[in-house]
Amino acid sequence: MTAQALDTSTRTALADLLLAMADDEFVLGFWDSEWTGIAPLLEEDVAFASLAQDEIGHAQALYRLLADLDGGDPDAIAFGRRPEEYRHARLLDHPRTDWAFSVARRFLYDTADAARLDALVASAYAPLAEVVAKMRREETYHLRHMVAWLERLATGGDQPRARLVAALERLWPDALCVLDGVEGDDLLVEAGVLAEPLADVRRRWLAGLAPELARLGLPGPPPAAPAVGCRGPDRGGDFRWLWEQFTMVRRSDPEAVW
Repeated sequence: MTAQALDTSTRTALADLLLAMADDEFVLGFWDSEWTGIAPLLEEDVAFASLAQDEIGHAQALYRLLADLDGGDPDAIAFGRRPEEYRHARLLDHPRTDWAFSVARRFLYDTADAARLDALVASAYAPLAEVVAKMRREETYHLRHMVAWLERLATGGDQPRARLVAALERLWPDALCVLDGVEGDDLLVEAGVLAEPLADVRRRWLAGLAPELARLGLPGPPPAAPAVGCRGPDRGGDFRWLWEQFTMVRRSDPEAVW
């Protein structure tokens, strides 16, 4: 399938999905890069820097797909928008906080992202299927790393466990936003771009998480679906601060050729 084979509504839905996924990876990558030099272990300085680099690389590939679909420049898409124009999930609006918080967020995001990639790996839109195949290989190692840290904190004594539980309880409502439906995802299913609606992907994700969380005695998701505004446009001060950081150089001379 080529972009030209998609009707206007399906192309719009695909563009929305690509932007949401790219912004998720991009913003998470920048938050994770903040651990470089201050992680609790030297090996985690290296590990989180590698995770951040992978996520920003994934974002670059997805922004390029979006630019190929709709025109434009991937770098301008990444760095040239105002904070309210980003479409990352609300889970990624939170600042770095402490180590348990970052582990909890990455675990929730990585498991949700794995379910989303599973629904796209056989996409009829070949450029996306190729990017997703590469992402899945790298994300497998990300997820293994975070599962190991989740278990380490859950069984590591009263204080690590208490911090982890508090982080999960705070993050769960926003974690549901990662797989909040994109308008028109039914059209993507019909076109073979997406294997199933994102609401079904979310149910599959939650069902898969339940045994692991129960084994560790960790809190599961709230019963209610996420509230409106899962992907903006309202953005708090924490993300606006991050946006100032990652757009600083480009905004210093928007017309420059970097």
